[in-house]
Amino acid sequence: MANKAHSSVQAPGGRVIVLFLLFLLAFYQFYAFGFPAFAFICILPVIALTVILSFNNRMFLFWILFAINYLISMKDWPVKGIPTSLPNEMLELVLIAMAVILVEQFPFKRVGNLMFFTLAVWCGFCTLEILNDTCGLGINMGAWYQGARMMAFQLMYCFLVYTLYITTPNILLKYLYVWGGFALFAVFWVWKQKNIGFTFNENNWIQGAGRSTHIIQGGTLTRYFSIYSDAANYGIGIASTAVAFIVFAITSKIKKMRIFFLIVGIACVWGMFPSGTRTGIVCLGAGLGFFIFLSKSIKIIVPFSIFFALSIFLLVFTNVGNSNSEIRRMRSAFDKNDASAGARSMNQETMRKYMKEAPWGIGLGMFGEQIPANNKYNRMATIPADSEYVFIWLRTGQIGITTFLILTAIMLAGACWIVFFKIKSPSLRGIGAGMCCAFVSQQLGGYGNMVLMQFPNCLVFYGGLTIVYILPHIEQEWVALENKMLEKEAEKKRLKKEKKLAARV
Repeated sequence: MANKAHSSVQAPGGRVIVLFLLFLLAFYQFYAFGFPAFAFICILPVIALTVILSFNNRMFLFWILFAINYLISMKDWPVKGIPTSLPNEMLELVLIAMAVILVEQFPFKRVGNLMFFTLAVWCGFCTLEILNDTCGLGINMGAWYQGARMMAFQLMYCFLVYTLYITTPNILLKYLYVWGGFALFAVFWVWKQKNIGFTFNENNWIQGAGRSTHIIQGGTLTRYFSIYSDAANYGIGIASTAVAFIVFAITSKIKKMRIFFLIVGIACVWGMFPSGTRTGIVCLGAGLGFFIFLSKSIKIIVPFSIFFALSIFLLVFTNVGNSNSEIRRMRSAFDKNDASAGARSMNQETMRKYMKEAPWGIGLGMFGEQIPANNKYNRMATIPADSEYVFIWLRTGQIGITTFLILTAIMLAGACWIVFFKIKSPSLRGIGAGMCCAFVSQQLGGYGNMVLMQFPNCLVFYGGLTIVYILPHIEQEWVALENKMLEKEAEKKRLKKEKKLAARV
């Protein structure tokens, strides 16, 4: 039956039907966002060409998704007027549809894991939120759909795409290199912003909408945001990336990979400081601290613990580096009397008074424009959430945030269990540990800032946790590939040594 379906799709008529269905799906997405029909018609040829190319090389579309996910938040992104999430969501849906239609046998065993079931429960909960009428305004399908897409459905799309497309060790290695390449580009761009200057669009944004949060301390400190939406999103995202690549570097057996991962890790640590995001330093420390727990190696635990303790001591109990405004900004993360932290606490205290009567939250997608000014919960729709967890709490209530935290803990625990007990290869275990540590780092960032569901963090770090669940399925192939690479490395070393000895003679 699968072969028959596969053959029918390969036929010209089958391709036309599939393309037609995908166009209908794309059209619905544009319609849901209220995108102008004329603009949609104008880009139809581009969509058609992309999908046709993707049928010949399915990974082509995956790499486009990853690139757009990283670059779409740039202030100089050339396509204006399209909602940021739309290209990502369309590409994810097309990738999933292509995998379901074109693969001869759908990998139910690989897809049906603990992470899938936890995400399914969360998507189910957010679907039930459509019945939430706490604000007394009736059911708002449009607002609910926008909220559910952002908060739940995109997580499931991400999981399915990574599970269906990262299927071999070669693809995994290419993914790590591509991720590292984009991370280095983000660090380069922040260096460019700091030393050369902003582009026209970046300068317009930071002098306008971003001025109050990005030019601080009386104008003496500028917070740089690179290719991300804002400095907090960048600082925490790049700190979590640093955690992953430092762990990859420590555990990799291949020299050239180890060098590349280390360069990316160190560059990302440096790149974190110009963001002026104080939570970033905490996320970096927490991620690396979590690696101590996952490493299962005394050789790693002892030096890491010493380095970690020394770094915290220098930041908290000394004034080392205080001449640098960025280091002073990071050090303030440990100041209990910080004014910014106090303002957040006051906001959250106000929220608690309202949320006592809204155990299911005010509803998904309910923002200021959705709730009339005379409505009791208008204040909750307009008050700055400052944190992804607080944002989820406001929209889904105590029941929702509790469910989200429990499900997140379960999927993380499942990934850690895989790293601890299911993976035998030390280097592959290192990749799994790096992904888990980066996920922990990012979740901690979500406690302090609105970063979990932002670009590119959501796809990168939820996708990274998905990879951990994939690793046991490719371990045997990974070991074979690694051994082959080690043999080539040893052969190169031998030839180099022989050449050196011959030169002496």
